[in-house]
Amino acid sequence: MQKPLPAVELRVPTEEDAWNWHRVFDDPEVMEFHGGASAELSVYEELTARQRRHHAERGYCLYTMLDPADGAVIGFTGAQPWPHPDWGPVGETEIGWRLGRKYWGKGYATAAARRALEEVRTAGVGHVVAMVDARNARSIAVTRRLGMHQAETFVSPVSKVTGLCHRLDL
Repeated sequence: MQKPLPAVELRVPTEEDAWNWHRVFDDPEVMEFHGGASAELSVYEELTARQRRHHAERGYCLYTMLDPADGAVIGFTGAQPWPHPDWGPVGETEIGWRLGRKYWGKGYATAAARRALEEVRTAGVGHVVAMVDARNARSIAVTRRLGMHQAETFVSPVSKVTGLCHRLDL
């Protein structure tokens, strides 16, 4: 029997969420498949601003995930246009997620990604991709729980890491 997914709340990122994301992701384990080191606050300031624009223009974004029990920021999930113009699934919509370490293994990523997919579908997007580092078993498991299928393998021209492109028709 499958355990029920936890409740999770999503919101369009606020300016303050740049700091929240920086704090929650300031952990080498969290960043293992995202460059290995914590990003500067300015990276999250730009990212949260971009997500607010995406939501205003497209009706979806990478949302801030909140623990409904206490309102704590636990990570992000959602979708955005693939951000790299010269490699990967150019022109496609990518779904993704990232959680603070203490929230791993509790079903938050799957529950929140399912909610985000509803927003993406409502916005009229017909399919999404998830680009996952081939070593990231946790994220690969989330793609499976979402019903995605592995479509191709790629090598990042930046990190030289092998990744997997998963797809899902909405």
